[in-house]
Amino acid sequence: MIEDIETIDEFLARRTSDVEEAIRQAAAAEIMPRFRQLTADEIDEKSGPHDLVTDADRKAEEYLTEALAKLLPGSVVVGEEAVHANPATYDAIQGQAPVWIVDPVDGTRQFVHGDTGFCTLVALAVGGVVQASWTYAPARDQLAVAVRGRGARLDGELLRPGAPTPGRDLEIATSHPDYTTDEQKRALLGLHTEGVRPRPCGSAGLEYLAVARGELDGTAFSWEAAWDHAAGLLLVEEAGGAHLTLTGEPFRITGGNTLPFTAARDETTARRVRGLLTAGL
Repeated sequence: MIEDIETIDEFLARRTSDVEEAIRQAAAAEIMPRFRQLTADEIDEKSGPHDLVTDADRKAEEYLTEALAKLLPGSVVVGEEAVHANPATYDAIQGQAPVWIVDPVDGTRQFVHGDTGFCTLVALAVGGVVQASWTYAPARDQLAVAVRGRGARLDGELLRPGAPTPGRDLEIATSHPDYTTDEQKRALLGLHTEGVRPRPCGSAGLEYLAVARGELDGTAFSWEAAWDHAAGLLLVEEAGGAHLTLTGEPFRITGGNTLPFTAARDETTARRVRGLLTAGL
């Protein structure tokens, strides 16, 4: 069992490339051979028509669960599909053992429709704090990696989104209406104002990457599932951005956040978006 953060630091210093390779291999073995090749019996609905799961999701998660647990003895894996089968496994995020948080195919709707806008998300957390993350878009051959305190990179190049261009409307990716309460819908309406262009989000992981690259100004999301947010939030944070809930606190992967919350390319933008969400209420 790994018991202290120094040991995690040592692991990340030595084995980050091994994690990258495991993710690439999972995609090559289980995701890309099914891309644009899915048959109807390989696609299922979970909670509704906008919440899909495929054989690629299940098989890639199984692959990563085995590979990541071997890389870091004493760690546990919290994967989206495993939690769907047994919700109690999500509680490991609040434990003290190192935990891998895995979304095997983030953007399953896009994957099913043959769009390249999907990715595999992996984050490593200890005590509810994300220490490293990997965002891999296999159909675009893009890999973003963030390590706490060491910055964020896309294909080896340092990410620095900077501030939005003065005088230009803010572009904000927002939650799908199916995943919002009436109160959250009212908050999100606060973004429908002069100087802001809200739009529906695609893959959460790729939206976070767009923020970290400075291609998107921010997000406004209304759900807490750690596999959608853990990797991207660290990526944005290490690139120089910020994330805030409605109470003005950073988002916690352990839950209990006041929603919606925002992640933005700089702190000023995050505070502006939070203010608009609060005004919507």
